[in-house]
Parts: sequence; structure tokens; C-alpha cells
Amino acid sequence: MISSVLLLALGVAVLYLGAEWLIRGAVRLGTRLGVTPIMVGLTVVSIGTSAPELVVSVVASLRGTPDLAMGNVLGSNLANVGLVLGLAALIRPLAVAESVVRRDLPWMVAVTLVAFLLIWNLEVGRLEGMAFALVLLIYLGVLFRQWKGQGSTGPLKLPVPGVGVPGAGGSPRGEAASSTVGLQGPWWEGGRVALGIVGLVAGGQLIVAGGTDLATWLGVSELVIGLSVVAVGTSLPELATTVVAAARKEVDLAVGNIVGSNIFNLTFVLGGTALVQPMAVAERILRVEYPAVLLISLLLVPLALHGRELGRLKGAILLAAYVGIWVWIQSVG
Repeated sequence: MISSVLLLALGVAVLYLGAEWLIRGAVRLGTRLGVTPIMVGLTVVSIGTSAPELVVSVVASLRGTPDLAMGNVLGSNLANVGLVLGLAALIRPLAVAESVVRRDLPWMVAVTLVAFLLIWNLEVGRLEGMAFALVLLIYLGVLFRQWKGQGSTGPLKLPVPGVGVPGAGGSPRGEAASSTVGLQGPWWEGGRVALGIVGLVAGGQLIVAGGTDLATWLGVSELVIGLSVVAVGTSLPELATTVVAAARKEVDLAVGNIVGSNIFNLTFVLGGTALVQPMAVAERILRVEYPAVLLISLLLVPLALHGRELGRLKGAILLAAYVGIWVWIQSVG
């Protein structure tokens, strides 16, 4: 068991570092090469922050453990809303921006419902993967049009955790991005991107191997391990950045970032995994895990709409819902 836990912990650390290197290197490289901030944001930043979940799910699917892959996606969405937003709201009330109410929340609920239709046949094949990709492209188009409609005068508020647009007042993980950072040249940034990709792949392999071994040792299903340990591990960037932002009173984008992350998990991660390797969907997912994700997603809507703020009481409600859902999952399983 100790070796399995160590594999998981090492995998999470390597995965996190890989994502950091990939995003920072790619953003700076894009800036140096003259790529516009909007394109960097909609491509590199958005994809890079979902890369940990994608790599773990793809590796799990290729290794013949689709339950681990599905558990990672659904568990990340559960953790984002119940655990991440719940903890952040307990630390400091979170404002809910108008764009979240009008755009992101409806999209999150709609994408979650579409996901049910696409997994109804107990399979996520390449056709379903293309459908998810189409939904993602439409969503990115909506974001781009909104940004253009604002006159392109300010930063695009990307629906990804802890990041902003380089050259527009924000940067990955809150770090200032500049095209003149020290004496680092394009080759250095390209090398950082390459190391990031290697780290993502290596970390994903370690997490899947450790998670599979742990499931065997504990006598629980790979689905439960994916929903819990693996999902929380790949959601650590969201958890860390959102909680730290709340502690530092930088809470204006927290809710929108988490909601957007859930949209990307279902479209980019689940759809991308299916395009690489079609997956079978366990029948119990339609009865237990999917309804749990839909329930906590729907719960967030009235909490966010009421007063346009997630206060400490609402944070406690989200955390209680997360714990209650886990009790229910364990009782059914």
C-alpha cells in the first residue's frame, strides 16, 4: 500500500510541475513569437490547465481501465464544485460575476445534460468524442465573440483556474507574463514546453499505476479510486489557486473559473480521451456517479444566483453536499 500511495503522490507532483512548465513556457513562447493574447489564452492556457485530467484519463483508457478515466472526469467536477468552491467560500465570500450567471452556469448545466445523452449507450466512442469537441468549439466561439464584442480592450476572463491572459493583466497561476523575462530566449521556453509534456506523461503514468495498485490493495473499484484520490489529485491546481485567491481577497473570477473548468473536463478531457481511445461506461455510472455530478451542478445554480455571492453558509452547504454525495456513492457501491 505504501508504494502505491508513494506512486500516487509522486505522480501528482510530477503532473503538477509538468502542467506548470507547459503553460508558462508555451505562454511566453507564444508572446515572443507575436501570437495574440486571445489566441494564447483560448488555446495554450485553456488546454494546458486541463492537461492533467486529460493525460490521466487517456493513459487510464489506453491501459484498459476506463472506470479510472471516467472516475477522474466525474470526480474532478464533483471536487471542483463541492470541495474547491466550498472551501474557498468558507475562507472568504466569493462574488459571482454577471458573465457567470448569463453564460457559464447555463453552459455547465447544458454540457452536463448533453454528456448524459452521449454516455446513455454505455460507450464513449469517437463519434461521441467528436460531438464533445464540437460543443467545446462552440463554447470557445462564444467566449471569443464576447471578447470581441467588448472591443478587445481588456483581458479575456478565461474559464480556467488561476490563469489570465498574458499581456492583458494576467498570467498562468498568477505569475506576470512578459515577452522580456530575463535573458530567456525561445529555445529555453521551447525546452520548458518539452519538459512539461514529458512531466505530464510521466505523472499520468505514475498516477494510473499507483491508483490501480491502490484499488487492488484496498479491494475497491477503480471507479471509486478515480472519483476520489485521482480526481482530487488532478484538481489540486484548481484547489490551490482558488483557495489561495480567496485568502488573498482575489475572488472575482473564482466561481467562473471553476464552472469553466467543469465545462472543459466534460468536453475537452472526456471528448479528447474518447477520440484517442473509445471507452466503455459502467452501467452504475448512469445510476450513481452521473446523477451526483448533475445534482451538485444544479445545486450551484440557485446558490450562485441568490445575492450573486457564495458566502460562508453556502460554502458549508456545498461541502456538506460533497460529503453527502460521497456517503451515498459508498453506500450504493
